[in-house]
Amino acid sequence: MGEFHHLSVLPDEVIRFLAPTDGRTYLDGTLGGGGHTALILEKAPKAVVVGTDRDQSALTAAGTRLAAYREQIRLVHGDFADVSEHLRHLGIATLDGFILDLGVSSHQLDTRERGFSFQQDAPLDMRMDSSSGETAADLVNHLPEGELERILLRYGEERWAKRIASFIVKERAETPITTTFRLVDIIKGAVPKAKWDERIHPATRTFQALRIAVNTELDSLERGMRAALDLLKPGGMAVVISFHSLEDRIVKHIFREYAEGCTCPRQLPVCVCGRQPRLKILTGRPVTATPAEIELNPRARSAKLRAAEKLSDRSDKSGGN
Repeated sequence: MGEFHHLSVLPDEVIRFLAPTDGRTYLDGTLGGGGHTALILEKAPKAVVVGTDRDQSALTAAGTRLAAYREQIRLVHGDFADVSEHLRHLGIATLDGFILDLGVSSHQLDTRERGFSFQQDAPLDMRMDSSSGETAADLVNHLPEGELERILLRYGEERWAKRIASFIVKERAETPITTTFRLVDIIKGAVPKAKWDERIHPATRTFQALRIAVNTELDSLERGMRAALDLLKPGGMAVVISFHSLEDRIVKHIFREYAEGCTCPRQLPVCVCGRQPRLKILTGRPVTATPAEIELNPRARSAKLRAAEKLSDRSDKSGGN
């Protein structure tokens, strides 16, 4: 396995919104190679950063990269969705800010044996935590056809989901589907060549959908965001970078929900719900990369950054989120 490499996207924007300060505590919920954590500690060398990642190789690489800050970092092997539990074990009650850089890393895509990429032949794995859980091969070989179709539609927004699922089921009846290139060939056979999109590979959406399903990425995002927002102190900053519309939709929805105030009917003369906004949204529209950054790091092309500031810990009288 090669050296862990991953350029952090929107680095200047992350630091501008997060505004790290010495003596405060931050969460890098998707640590990767430690790029954003390094930026935080360069700006605030006496801050504390909790870095979580499901990929043990990422934690190992980040630990090496951040060795100069070993007293300031707390590295956790786990899903950021479980941030409340992680912080409790560390004796940390609140956060001053957090950054989530979602999706798959360049290193994971480029490491053939991880099976994330349709451009390299490899075992059909796709697990971010390669030590546990079902693989993509498990899903394509054992799920009912209808469930496969649902995954491709929901997580990949694949218009050919029904046909691809049908072809997968037919092919796996002959021989189990265990490699990325075998799955790519099946997808190419299912999608009529005349309908291939010139802009993207025909397997792109299917691979995205399977990766999201294998790693329960959208569920983790929703649970992790809500938990992290609830742990933020008033004045704390939330910064989230997404890479496709499904992620961005969840981020936008949660930010808007937390930013909503009174929900009483307009005809009432006074508020009776008592609901107060808990967030101030700082990005009316998502921040995107400059042409210069995209030239340096093509992965940044699809990145969308949203940021918000915690206003208070008060919630509505019903106690709902």
